[in-house]
Amino acid sequence: MEIAVKNIINYFVKKPARLFLVDSIGAALTAFLLFFVLRQFQDHFGMPTRVLIYLSLIGLIFCLYSLTCFLLLKGYWTPFLMLIALGNLSYCVLTLVCIYTYIEELTKLGEIYFLLEIATVLAIVFVEFRVAAALKNDKKISSG
Repeated sequence: MEIAVKNIINYFVKKPARLFLVDSIGAALTAFLLFFVLRQFQDHFGMPTRVLIYLSLIGLIFCLYSLTCFLLLKGYWTPFLMLIALGNLSYCVLTLVCIYTYIEELTKLGEIYFLLEIATVLAIVFVEFRVAAALKNDKKISSG
């Protein structure tokens, strides 16, 4: 498992733009699921519709940010990776707050969905932080 994680990190260190593409696709999927699926079947998940709309808007903003980075950045990846990693981490905290706030309304399916989403986003955050650190250290080594 550890070797697989290192391989993933090494891959994205060599191709950081693709990490933004992965993040963008993930954020688009989150926004789509929250807005079009969970909202339509709100009774089965339990999260209030307005919360689903706000969370989907955040996903859409993160999607556009990461897609813009993927398309336009040609270097100097570290601060942009750190920003999306911190944004994703904040999204996880916000989602946890929503789970805590609406725990009485959430169904088991809703709890499972949001906890799996948090776990998935945290895995991406871990990779983003590790890649950003590796790129920063690589820059120090090559310039020093």
